[in-house]
Amino acid sequence: MKKQNRYEEITKARKVLELPESATMEEIKICYRRLITKWHPDVCPEKKGLCEKMTIKIMNAYKLIMGYCNHYKFSFSKEEVQKYDSPEEWWFKRFGNDPIWPNSNSV
Repeated sequence: MKKQNRYEEITKARKVLELPESATMEEIKICYRRLITKWHPDVCPEKKGLCEKMTIKIMNAYKLIMGYCNHYKFSFSKEEVQKYDSPEEWWFKRFGNDPIWPNSNSV
């Protein structure tokens, strides 16, 4: 049996949790809670075996993703932080207090 590399493991776990290629911690937790609620053996007693397998699969995927996230090094560089500017910050950086643009506070 071929050993999966780290990327393949993370991708497989991401798909189990039905996550897109990029997600916030909040989105990861929401997907996990939704799936664990859906597949918990107490919720679907008619398919208890399947639900137990899915619950274990979901829990293992979540554990792997959280382990990855807890060891991920975040960049706090100016360029990286600016990627997540609000629309207002973006606008102000480009146009500032230029008198040609109306001040939204005066409207």
